[in-house]
Amino acid sequence: MAEHSVKVGFSFGATSGVITALGLMMGLHSGTGSQLVVIGGILTIAIADAFSDALGIHVSEESENIHTPKQIWVATISTFLSKFIFALTFVVPVLLFKLNTAVLVNIAWGLSVLSVVSFKMAKEQNVRPWKVVMEHMIIASTVIIITHYLGYWIALRFN
Repeated sequence: MAEHSVKVGFSFGATSGVITALGLMMGLHSGTGSQLVVIGGILTIAIADAFSDALGIHVSEESENIHTPKQIWVATISTFLSKFIFALTFVVPVLLFKLNTAVLVNIAWGLSVLSVVSFKMAKEQNVRPWKVVMEHMIIASTVIIITHYLGYWIALRFN
């Protein structure tokens, strides 16, 4: 059952880390065009959102009333670590490339991670992998597009 707890934490943390980092990065990039702001945002969510999601998983697992304290803590810690680590990976391209290039690299990286997690999950559940992958890609792309235009709108509205 500990394997289940790790799987829950990892899949939730990785997915949430990718979607949150991509959404935040797109909005901040479109709204400010500032490398400093994008890095600060990613580092902030790597910490704050990782703790938030880990606590959310902790409470969710407790509320099911079917897990041992050890299983709950394994899910909590694996959620925190996967969310934190995956979110931090989005800083690397921002440090290595010009911001516009880093955004494209991070989109490719994020969608790749999400595809692998989705594919593996679908295979384990014996469902059509490409259907699951496409569903998750559509959701991620929607987040990217909305936050991109939201960033532009905020910059226009408040500058």
